[in-house]
Amino acid sequence: MIMPVGQRLLLPANPAFIWGSLVLAFFMNMFFNMAFFGRAAWAPDLVAIVLVFWTVHQTSRVGIGAAFVFGLLMDVHHGSLLGQHALSYIILSYFAITIHRRMLWFGLRGQAMQILPLFFLAHGVALVLRLLAGGASPGWQLLLAPVVQSALWPPVSWLLFAPQHRAPNPDATRPI
Repeated sequence: MIMPVGQRLLLPANPAFIWGSLVLAFFMNMFFNMAFFGRAAWAPDLVAIVLVFWTVHQTSRVGIGAAFVFGLLMDVHHGSLLGQHALSYIILSYFAITIHRRMLWFGLRGQAMQILPLFFLAHGVALVLRLLAGGASPGWQLLLAPVVQSALWPPVSWLLFAPQHRAPNPDATRPI
């Protein structure tokens, strides 16, 4: 495949960076939920964003198993129905794997529009499970969370791609 003009070749992603970014997103979710947002329904789920990013770009390393584990961790953190986040992350990861080849043809804004329905689906699954378990509805503010997550896709993608843009041995004669 011929690279488009202006697009750089990427180095392979370091597995330690992949898993470290997922763990960091989990801790940032914990911090934001406890310090800033509380239990706000509109608050973005950083684990879901990073999980979808790595599921799309590193399908062989991050998949449904990682989605299940991080979903259970989020369930324990939120004190919610055990499996609620796990099921929504599994569905999110499955559909991200399904469309990952198509997403790579778009720019970051186009990718954000491609994953917006996935984030709506994941939040819808979590809402249905919460309501079936007898929980209260968070209201219309829940509709803002997928939009905020989709808006965060370009900066999060830029941050997660940054280590792969380094040249392994940079010098003046090699532009790549």
